[in-house]
Amino acid sequence: MKPYKYEIFTAVIEEQIRNGLLQGKDRLPSIREIKKTYQLSTSSVQSGFEYLMMKGLVESNPRSGYFVSDIVEENIPRRRTKLAPVVRDEVFMKNMMLTSKRTSEFSSFNAAMPGDLLIPQKLILRTMQEVIREKGAALLRYYPSNGLESLRKHIAVQMGKYGGTCNPDELIITDGALQALVIALRSVTNTGDVVAVDSPCVFSILEVIANLGLKVIEVPVHYRNGFDTEYFRKICAENNIRALVITPNFHNPTGILMSDDTKKELLRIAVAHQVPVIENDMYSDLYFTEKRPRCIKNFDETGLVMTYSSFSKTLAPGIRLGWLSTGRFYSKAERNRFVLGKSVSPIYQELVLKLLQGNSYERHLRSFRKKLNEQATMVLDALRRHFPQDSYFHRPQGGYSVWGQLPETVDMDAFYLYCENNKIVFTPGTTFSLTEHYSHHFRIVFTERITPESLALLKSVGEKLRSCS
Repeated sequence: MKPYKYEIFTAVIEEQIRNGLLQGKDRLPSIREIKKTYQLSTSSVQSGFEYLMMKGLVESNPRSGYFVSDIVEENIPRRRTKLAPVVRDEVFMKNMMLTSKRTSEFSSFNAAMPGDLLIPQKLILRTMQEVIREKGAALLRYYPSNGLESLRKHIAVQMGKYGGTCNPDELIITDGALQALVIALRSVTNTGDVVAVDSPCVFSILEVIANLGLKVIEVPVHYRNGFDTEYFRKICAENNIRALVITPNFHNPTGILMSDDTKKELLRIAVAHQVPVIENDMYSDLYFTEKRPRCIKNFDETGLVMTYSSFSKTLAPGIRLGWLSTGRFYSKAERNRFVLGKSVSPIYQELVLKLLQGNSYERHLRSFRKKLNEQATMVLDALRRHFPQDSYFHRPQGGYSVWGQLPETVDMDAFYLYCENNKIVFTPGTTFSLTEHYSHHFRIVFTERITPESLALLKSVGEKLRSCS
């Protein structure tokens, strides 16, 4: 940074004051003297004195000139403040690390987010630069609290392509999917209420529910149809269920796709008992089959279904932009959104809007799905080839993860210790439930680049298990 012209003399005065050569009430050279000595303009000298006055080093006497200020030593207390130690929840920290932490030192099969192989870095950065050039300082202001109108319209159009009908006026733009979930739950529950979740259930959803002071009933997912509707019917009849939180398409962690018949039956039960359905639609765009699966909301004619999603799973984890389709609960949801922050990041809104306006996002998704499918095939092949024959690994039809189950004879503590010592990370099944039902299950995420080295590590773990069984 280029120095100011006046610094040529102010630096000298400051140094003399620090060294005691100039003391309180000492008169300083006049403006005329400094102009002559340092070859400066009157305005530069005046600016210099104003700078020294702002620092409290110099005083001005209108008729007499400038003087060194009386510098009073501050009575700074010598006693150091003792801060209380920060207490962290060790269980929470462990679960958060097991479900999201990624490190280059390990073969990471645990973090459900796109790795460098899948993030369209050039597309995102190029589009972001275009947005900055076009919008300029407007990006530094608040945007509407419910989100940019044109963005909401494009998201509604996207939903309409797959058989859904969505009024853009009922959409709310959020800071990611978890904020959308918080808004949805706050709109239909109060502290102490009971909510149902699909089981196993991703740790972040369980953590949101716990933080809102809600009680949980877990409803098992089924490998064939996706959900135990009979059990859901039973708990609705026996309990005052205030909401159901569910991921019907490429469920996390199992990768299961719920059948349309099950979606319709689930909705009939919810409508009969007036249970709001909060649908996680995060993974529906990541299908490996010919077409995108339909959402539960596609079948809803009552407004009882709220659907949420975000772009962090399809573009990049750092793009914190999600949305919530509120159904009949817009009024409460809008107020709950407002108290969580005035506006979602304008640059992210404009970035996603620009991507949706063209065909670059759809083109990226086609490439994204192809790579994910290839990665899933390689990982699943290695697991089935090398792990014990009594193990089970569910083949996903989309999404990010394979759900594995090891024989009951396996010592899971020894298994995870061996994985840790060999720098390979899975997510234990116990993080996906408040019960111990999934103690012999684990999630394998295939979003990182699958290399010969990572496949060799899977082989070594599987062979270790075979030798011990």
